[in-house]
Amino acid sequence: MIAYAEALRRLLEEARDHGTAAVEQLPTHQAMGRISAAAVHATQCLPPFDNAAMDGFALRLQGRTAAPGTEWDVTGSQAAGDAAAEGAGDAWEIMTGARLPAGLDSVVPVEQVDILAHDGARPLRIRLRAGVQPGQFVRLRGQDVATGEPVLGAAARLDTNAITLLHALGVGSVPVRTRPRAAVIATGKELVGASAQALDTGQIRDSNRPYLVARLQAAGAEVVLQDTVSDEVAAFDAALDAAQAAGARVIVSTGAVSAGRYDFIPDALRARGARVCFHKAAIRPGKPILFARLNDGALYFGLPGNPVSTAVGQRFFVEPVLRALLGLPPETALKVPLAHAVEPPAGMRWHARARVHVDARGQVSACIGGGQESFRLASTLHANAWAVIEPQDGPVAAGMRVEVVGWGHLDPIHFNCQES
Repeated sequence: MIAYAEALRRLLEEARDHGTAAVEQLPTHQAMGRISAAAVHATQCLPPFDNAAMDGFALRLQGRTAAPGTEWDVTGSQAAGDAAAEGAGDAWEIMTGARLPAGLDSVVPVEQVDILAHDGARPLRIRLRAGVQPGQFVRLRGQDVATGEPVLGAAARLDTNAITLLHALGVGSVPVRTRPRAAVIATGKELVGASAQALDTGQIRDSNRPYLVARLQAAGAEVVLQDTVSDEVAAFDAALDAAQAAGARVIVSTGAVSAGRYDFIPDALRARGARVCFHKAAIRPGKPILFARLNDGALYFGLPGNPVSTAVGQRFFVEPVLRALLGLPPETALKVPLAHAVEPPAGMRWHARARVHVDARGQVSACIGGGQESFRLASTLHANAWAVIEPQDGPVAAGMRVEVVGWGHLDPIHFNCQES
């Protein structure tokens, strides 16, 4: 049994030998959630021209302040989408987002003028109700993004905000890391795959497999195969053959890795020529975890079958490897004080389901509740984070800072707010 830090070192060493995921060029609208493979620089500025921030009137002030009560003849009108215009005269009617006519440099909102004369709907003469400062209510060309400015770094996640900015800048495609190809194999003759199927005596529903598929996809992988097999080496070998044939470079199984008579996976892997890098780590839950490299170079994670043990193995062993394959830097955890004292398992790195919240004074804390046993699924509904407590000799006092991370490495912690 090895410490988590050593297990992680071995994982990342194997991931480095595995190499970083390849690069593909995707249309921007198809790149949501992907990881950028190179920095993106703006090829144009944003806004692309000086424009009005308000409906109103564009004025030619040339650095001077316009006093309340002054009157102006309106000699033109400019709407959003109109072509560039020469600003003959000193005042034009203008709409929000419209390009400022050449020579005009400030905008007064329509609510701050009196219209003294008009020709139908078009104003002809106005009087200012309030003073106008030079440059007010004007969005300047390049004020948001300058041409050539880096807008997206390498190894950035393309979320909604990033995609929106790229669209605004006219970036039609973006280089991204290919998603590592992954497979999921659940083992156990007791497993029933269909959630609506009635259970016979001794059966349970296979919840680990859909959980792992969803978490792997959320973590940036492409799941190319998922299967459920009985506790037989032949069935397991067939599933592994299919996973490798599908091109899986990360293979995750659940069950059959502990010390019981039906825990056949360690021997089955060695019989296939796999190199077991470690088996059992000083963590709770999930101690029997196994990591190996298959004969074709694929990375194999054998996770214990209890559902929370599976979740811990996925989050703290599989996901750091996926981060490395995607070219992402190591994850940084938040450090948050405990709301209540807890007693972690002796000598083990403890991964606890936690609820991180912000009180009415803006103070953040993490609450580790009951129901932390590895078979309990219901407690995950009340958690919004993982709290990690390194090996301790005794209780951990309230107020001690512990590391907290999101449910997945790409998932932010959604803080719960409390009134008191």
